[in-house]
Amino acid sequence: MNTGLKITAFAAALAATFGAAYAVGNGMDPVVAESEPAKHAGHGAKEQAGDGTHQGHTEAGEGKASLPGGLQISEGGYTLDLKTPRVTAGEKAELRFAVVDESAEHNVTAFRREHGKELHLIVASRDLTTYRHLHPVRAADGTWSTPVELPKAGGYRVFADFAPDVKGVEGLTLGADLAVSGSSKPDSLPRPERTATVDGYQVTLKGDLRPGAGSELKLDVAKDGKPITDLQPYLGAYGHLVALRSGDLAYLHVHPNGEPGDGKTKPGPEISFTATAPSKGAYRLFLDFQHEGKVRTAAFTVHAGGPTAQEPAHDEEGVSEHQH
Repeated sequence: MNTGLKITAFAAALAATFGAAYAVGNGMDPVVAESEPAKHAGHGAKEQAGDGTHQGHTEAGEGKASLPGGLQISEGGYTLDLKTPRVTAGEKAELRFAVVDESAEHNVTAFRREHGKELHLIVASRDLTTYRHLHPVRAADGTWSTPVELPKAGGYRVFADFAPDVKGVEGLTLGADLAVSGSSKPDSLPRPERTATVDGYQVTLKGDLRPGAGSELKLDVAKDGKPITDLQPYLGAYGHLVALRSGDLAYLHVHPNGEPGDGKTKPGPEISFTATAPSKGAYRLFLDFQHEGKVRTAAFTVHAGGPTAQEPAHDEEGVSEHQH
């Protein structure tokens, strides 16, 4: 066979081979199917659930719920800029941060006051055994600062709960990680108990936290076995309750049922809240209440959609250290 005939025969064979491969490929599904790109949660305004619990934010897409509060450092066009990412255990330090408006590229300096404050700052250890509700001061340039002293080393989460003074923008809760240096040994989550004791006060929890449904939580405050009936207003209410989910520290800022001066809410011994858990799991509840001029914090572990605590054989120690 001459050279010209050889090339012609090879070309014909090659064409036949590719034609057969094309026919087989069209008759089979691809090995890796293409899918739509993953959709990120939108940054809509925070919605208030009908029960008064901050239940996260609306997504870009009607009827879709995004993450609970505190799990993101940026949301809705705002970013929490934690300027003090590390402190030392047992030493006093100044915690500094700012809320940045991403579109304007500057610190936010105008906030709506909620519960008497422009911004509420919560610091909690990852094991949920240390909790601080701090009241930072804002400088003219939008930088916030507050003294803090954390007792043990480990990972912590800082939560900024605020509402920019912008029409149409609702409240947000942003979170950032804080490292506390030193010898670290995380504690186990305290076991569920119905009564917490702090500074001689006994706080008893009634009701259960339920996933996906509102439920009433009642907390009764007593001292030396006698009900406290003269609680003092704190942040515009007789109690302030924060719930954090164990594991990822999803943040629920729960509002009380009623307020001082409304003609029906009594100053103790019972403080009532309605809350909704975003999922099943273990949660840590932190109740701030004020009596005789001092704010104290009682802490509880509860399980949403799981076992509930029985009346305790031993009182749980409350979180008595509280900075304001």
